[in-house]
Amino acid sequence: MKAGVRALGVAESYRDRTSHLAGTVVRASRVVDGFVFDTCTVGGSDATAAVCAMVDRLAREDVRYLLLAGIAPAWFNVLDLHEIHRHTGLPTLSVTFEDSPGLESAIREAFEDPETVADRLDTYRRQPQRHPVTVTDETVYVRAVGLDDAAAADVVRAFTPEGGRPEPLRVARLAARGLVDADTTGESARE
Repeated sequence: MKAGVRALGVAESYRDRTSHLAGTVVRASRVVDGFVFDTCTVGGSDATAAVCAMVDRLAREDVRYLLLAGIAPAWFNVLDLHEIHRHTGLPTLSVTFEDSPGLESAIREAFEDPETVADRLDTYRRQPQRHPVTVTDETVYVRAVGLDDAAAADVVRAFTPEGGRPEPLRVARLAARGLVDADTTGESARE
């Protein structure tokens, strides 16, 4: 992959009822090239709209790929990869870092309202299956919309210089954690 190809990575960090989303544009050469931020509701259903809004606000035609840290940020605020891809036009990849049997039983246990459970399960079940990808001696699990599994694996590898976390997601996670820390510090300072 050419060094100037850019990906937007989106990760989150939360405390209480608000999840802070951070988006980081990173070149394949590992140069950070931009940021965008938003929030979504912990336990809500607004994460898909928040990610779409981030891409809209960023307004970067040079971003070629969208990488998302996980499929259910902010306590099962399930992302609809198909909707994000349709809205943004970007190949959309969800990357997770642990093998698991899936989220269906966890979603059922997390919510009491049958309609909430049914809506989340419906969104979750519509997403593509995860596929393991070996990256620098580690395994990550990738769902992709807008490109095939082999191309998705190539993208993940191209943006992962070391360890098992693609650089756009690693930097976005750090930025999101910083937002939560700043929000908490700001609240303490105002009390």
